[in-house]
Amino acid sequence: MQQKRNGLPARHELKYFINPAEVEVLRSRLRPVLNLDSHCVGGRPYVIRSLYFDDIEDSAFVDKQAGVMFRDKYRIRIYRYSDKEIFMERKRKLGDLIQKSSVQITRRLCDQICSGDPTGLQRSSNPLLQDVYVQMRTRLLRPRVIVDYQREAYLHPAEDTRITFDLNLHSGLYSTDLFNPDLPTVCPHDRNVEILEVKFNNYLPDYVAGLLHGIEAERSAVSKYILCRRFEPLRW
Repeated sequence: MQQKRNGLPARHELKYFINPAEVEVLRSRLRPVLNLDSHCVGGRPYVIRSLYFDDIEDSAFVDKQAGVMFRDKYRIRIYRYSDKEIFMERKRKLGDLIQKSSVQITRRLCDQICSGDPTGLQRSSNPLLQDVYVQMRTRLLRPRVIVDYQREAYLHPAEDTRITFDLNLHSGLYSTDLFNPDLPTVCPHDRNVEILEVKFNNYLPDYVAGLLHGIEAERSAVSKYILCRRFEPLRW
């Protein structure tokens, strides 16, 4: 049975570094047999921008570096730099599993949260926004870094499997100007690599595992948030 905490499903999420040549090889295998995510208009990757938050002690950063098995990470996510769809999200690490909570918010509420003002969130009927209120009040949760990349996602209905290439990762450095498409960004990688993610519920279907067989990729506990904060001196 799919494991749950607080009534929400938890999924497997395997991450890899993969070089561009292997991306091409794997893409040639996936495209004929799996469905592209509907966001990939015209078969092209789509732009994701996330503004990650952390608390006064940089707990999300520190706990990730320390390998803490149970931890939370908060972000606001948009697509193609647009404010048409804005999501407040929490990713919760549960040992080997990942649980994600998400709620769509307005531009006005987004601007309010980004300014560090949690007023009124405690009255929300949404548990995630109530949690954000608590974190902002008690832990001084605040915006930390913008993370940009282009996602190319392939779907298989068995076990709700998703295989994604997260391409051209860039850090927004010290800016939190979430909706600025001209925001200066830099690549945080030292190597010529992209990020491959494989996500599924209980088990990876054999058919999908066969498509991945023989692909050269380096399993890693890679975190886009950690990578994109590498240029920022921490306070501790």
